[in-house]
Amino acid sequence: MKTKDDFLNGQLLLIDKPLGWSSFQAVNKLKWVIRKKFDLKKIKIGHAGTLDPLATGLLLICTGKFTKTINELQGQIKEYTGTITVGGTTPSYDLETEVDQTFPIDHITEATINKATKQFLGEITQTPPIFSALKKDGKRLYEYAREGQSVEIKKRKVTIKEFEITEIALPEIKFRVVCSKGTYIRSLANDFGKALESGGHLTVLRRTKIGDYNVNTAQSPLDFEEIMLGKPKDS
Repeated sequence: MKTKDDFLNGQLLLIDKPLGWSSFQAVNKLKWVIRKKFDLKKIKIGHAGTLDPLATGLLLICTGKFTKTINELQGQIKEYTGTITVGGTTPSYDLETEVDQTFPIDHITEATINKATKQFLGEITQTPPIFSALKKDGKRLYEYAREGQSVEIKKRKVTIKEFEITEIALPEIKFRVVCSKGTYIRSLANDFGKALESGGHLTVLRRTKIGDYNVNTAQSPLDFEEIMLGKPKDS
């Protein structure tokens, strides 16, 4: 069991973020547990790279002096697995919003899917989703989106190192992708749908790796609470 000094001096905690939790909620849960366990008034804690509430998987959470390494950790290569559903688009490029346009998928084959993946390998240009936490003029993009305002979003260059199709069961296409910092998998799903001359949106996303850290060795925030405080997970 880690001591109070361990957490204050710095720990890197591998957390498997549950579906529906924000990254902020996961950090707050750990902060509350550590403070309660050691009767601390405050402790520095932060995460290295946000995951959307609809995504699951690896969050790197740093405590104490390790918070100084967050920028370095954020810059590492990431791996994701997930599902793109073709035949429809959503304004958020995922399930946060309803399908707003539908498209035919009868022409999509395994060959066209595998051919389309090649367009996205290497350095590519992406437009981040309007439903994202990026800031423009001091305001989050999703705030503009929810107010129904259109706003010009700056394109960004990212690198896709690997893009592998792992299963095809139309309209669902399962994939694994290895990519650079700043890549929006939702944007990749939207662009992939266009490349198939259809539409696409992200319906499942799981972050499996950040650099050499693997979600297989991570624990959920509730497991962390149970280990630290001895509480049952369903409390």
